[in-house]
Amino acid sequence: MSNERAPAHGVMEGKGAYNKYAKLPASGAALALPRLEEAVSRVALDSGDLPVVIADYGSSQGKNSLAPMQVVIKALRQRIGQNRPICVFHIDQPSNDFNTLFGVMDADPDRYTLDDHNVFPGAIGRSFYENVLPPGSVHLGWSSYAAVWLSRVPSFIPGHFMPFRSTGAVRAEFERQGAQDWNAFLCLRARELRPGGRLVVVLPALADDGSSGFEHVMDLANEVLSDMVADRSITAEERARMVLKSYPRRKSELLAPFAQESPFQGLTVEHFEMSVVPDAAWNDYEQDGNKDAFAHKHALFFRAVFMPSLASALDPVRAGDAEALRIFGDQLEARLKSRIARQPWAMHSLAQTIVLAKRP
Repeated sequence: MSNERAPAHGVMEGKGAYNKYAKLPASGAALALPRLEEAVSRVALDSGDLPVVIADYGSSQGKNSLAPMQVVIKALRQRIGQNRPICVFHIDQPSNDFNTLFGVMDADPDRYTLDDHNVFPGAIGRSFYENVLPPGSVHLGWSSYAAVWLSRVPSFIPGHFMPFRSTGAVRAEFERQGAQDWNAFLCLRARELRPGGRLVVVLPALADDGSSGFEHVMDLANEVLSDMVADRSITAEERARMVLKSYPRRKSELLAPFAQESPFQGLTVEHFEMSVVPDAAWNDYEQDGNKDAFAHKHALFFRAVFMPSLASALDPVRAGDAEALRIFGDQLEARLKSRIARQPWAMHSLAQTIVLAKRP
């Protein structure tokens, strides 16, 4: 990669936008809840009274963590009773919108502490590509749609911003980075898990043919960025720096560490499945035929999840100006909405769930 300034990974759009508009990751996670409940039933638990520790790796703003944590706590209570404390650590980067997360934990009507006063939520502002909890301290780990984000951008992508649209040597760079980061993620989590612990990871996936379900919206957004260069809303240099660290993997990539070394870092694969995540917005569109409503939902999803990463490539003065960022986000959203309305397309995607057990 050249010495040009590479964009920092922008976390999800703040002020609760991710909580409002990231319905697709919530739908993908919902498909994994039966596997999560099974994993809880198999976690090794001692008979003491020390807290059971749950780690939520990549919590974002908290809303999408509520249903999984409710499943975990209900299943644990059936095993440990009502008196043993449960600690839930929500982990994300320091720049995450933790204010919104704390608000969700305190006042959301679906908060998992509402009827259980022996559950203690906390937050850790640190990348999960580092150690985030003490060795051997975690009974159960959960990570949903978070480990798809790489630790760094290995290369700029000529003509696009999305890694699955890269080719040749550039694609090989992303494949290497994806393998390194997945191995690092597993090694770190294996160190933090207790013997007999479980780790459940949900990730957006690539099919064997390389499709993901996101191609259409990503290509439309790429066209929007080209238009913004043409009318000087952004510069060509800013556009060239725009790269997403979002790297969906194939099944073979997720299972590769275990093919080379089983168990890998003391972890064994207990379950793996691939699921289709239906596009709820498309289902609504098929019922009501409202293109604008459909486009609105997809454009807001794209903005909440991906816009901050793209905006981090703007000139440093603009990237540090809240008003300039708002204008960039508004223009990107409006233009993308217009293109989606002209070319509506279902965003049925794929999700992978992998359940890992640490040897006792």
